[in-house]
Amino acid sequence: MTLNFKKIILTISIMFFINGCGNYSFTGASIPEGTESFQVNLFDNNAGNNTGSIFEPGLDRDFTIALQNILENQTNLQMVQSNGDLLYEGEIVEYRVSPMTATSDLNAAQNRLSISVNVSFQNFKKEDDSFERRFSFYFDFPAEQQLISIKSEAHEIIFERITQDIFNASLAKW
Repeated sequence: MTLNFKKIILTISIMFFINGCGNYSFTGASIPEGTESFQVNLFDNNAGNNTGSIFEPGLDRDFTIALQNILENQTNLQMVQSNGDLLYEGEIVEYRVSPMTATSDLNAAQNRLSISVNVSFQNFKKEDDSFERRFSFYFDFPAEQQLISIKSEAHEIIFERITQDIFNASLAKW
């Protein structure tokens, strides 16, 4: 074989390989063909409406931004304000601090901050992938600490887990 013939074969092989990887993502996302955009509507903060749950101002904005960020960072999709190929919306339904363990004199030794979110996911390119589901996670902290002192760390950890779970359920099919 001549050197030019080998280069042609190599070039054609590389082109087929690249073309075959069109819908693959290194994050594990399985994005339907033709999907170019996503939309994340503001998640309503309805946590204060449930017994034992409290209303945390700004939680709706912070959670919505966290979900937008994970989708932007782990896909090549464009975020749009309307008419997205994928639509994420829902509500925050729980924001609760509960005692988890007690000392011998029945005082709380550890507390848990729990956040739950109901998500409605619409995939307009592949309707069978659409779902409505609840996602939850928590952060444990010592009872002698006030919520205000751990809130930003707790929110970051909880949001990271919940948004990753939403991503996995909607695009990675885990």
